[in-house]
Amino acid sequence: VLGGIFYRVQPDEQGVVLRFGKWVETTPPGLHFKWPAPIESVVTPKVTRVNRILIGVQGSDLPGRQSGRDIPEESLMLTGDENIVDIDYQVVWNIGDVEQFVFNLADPVNTIRAVSESAMREIIGRSSLAPILNRDRGVIAQELEELIQSTLDSYNSGVNIVRVNFDRADPPREVIDSFREVQAAEQERDRLQRQADAYANRVLAEARGQAAQTLEQSEAYRAVEEIRGAADAAAAAIYAGAYNVDPVSVEFYDFTRTMQAYGDMISDDTTLVLTT
Repeated sequence: VLGGIFYRVQPDEQGVVLRFGKWVETTPPGLHFKWPAPIESVVTPKVTRVNRILIGVQGSDLPGRQSGRDIPEESLMLTGDENIVDIDYQVVWNIGDVEQFVFNLADPVNTIRAVSESAMREIIGRSSLAPILNRDRGVIAQELEELIQSTLDSYNSGVNIVRVNFDRADPPREVIDSFREVQAAEQERDRLQRQADAYANRVLAEARGQAAQTLEQSEAYRAVEEIRGAADAAAAAIYAGAYNVDPVSVEFYDFTRTMQAYGDMISDDTTLVLTT
């Protein structure tokens, strides 16, 4: 503010003019006039700057926070299946409505931090550990972004959540080695189970194939025997008619058995002469 009358708004800012503490207007970047204090004052928040808040690990978003050190009271959370997970994530935000941001948030950073941590604990509290550690991080990050935004909108905060970065999700350090051993054992169990299932399916398929083949052979044998029986009956009828003998008599049976025996003993080029 120049001489208490003129003030400059930078390209990444907007000027919120207050008269006796009440909003009067919002001014764009450039040089502007205002009444001297205490009549009017100006707040110039940086509306285009993208800010980030680190949760679960110390970072540069707050004074005195050194990067890289874990904060257990923020990062340790209880899952829906009563396991503990250690989570680090970032909330990236900017100012969406400058008037709401100036008048409705006394401490924007800590407000966003508290809302973000509460939202994450709510989501983790109804989720199981395994999906959190593996496949559901993107789903959780999307749900977290929506929940933070809706909560801040209910406060008329003027904050816009740009994105949520899900940096890390692990078991607590004290049990991570044991947890990895359990994971390795579970993976080995699943591998053996898949092998057993594959073997069982193969053996079952082979057994079914063998059973089907045996059934087909039985059906074929039965059909052959039926055809053979019908042929024998027809032949018996023909022989009986030729020799005027009852086809079911003992004499005819002996005759046909004798002819069969002769047929088995002689070769194809042998001439057989029968006399009466």
